[in-house]
Amino acid sequence: MIHLLRNTFKYAARQNWDAIARDIKPVYTAPTAAAAAARFDEFAERWGTRYPAAIGLWRAAWTEFIPFLDYDVEIRRVICTTNAIESLNARFRRAVRARGHFPTDQAALKCLYLVARSLDPTGTAKTRWMNRWKPALNAFAITFPGRLDTAGTNQ
Repeated sequence: MIHLLRNTFKYAARQNWDAIARDIKPVYTAPTAAAAAARFDEFAERWGTRYPAAIGLWRAAWTEFIPFLDYDVEIRRVICTTNAIESLNARFRRAVRARGHFPTDQAALKCLYLVARSLDPTGTAKTRWMNRWKPALNAFAITFPGRLDTAGTNQ
């Protein structure tokens, strides 16, 4: 989802980004696919003559976009972006690049472990994480029954 949005802005002039963001938001926050299609038609009517490549991008990706709307709003917030994963991967790459090479596989794993551990040295973020993710976890439990146990960990 986030890549579709980023690519939309790639085709638009910078001075129009705020207006485009405001006009495209009803499309990806729509409760149903039909509502999203109606909002997209409004978006295309307003911006189609100016930025036909952006409209074509959305039309080409529409079949991949529609399943996103089947999920609950809380789940959409989780799957909309991969920023947390990309941030962690960037930290791993930076640590590996700084060291150059490793004498053993164990040394490389230890380096990655220490990088991951440095993200939360006190161990208190798990509590904050759980509080922030509770609505999403509830939505996941309802949408995918039996995949999460009562403790909130994978079975």
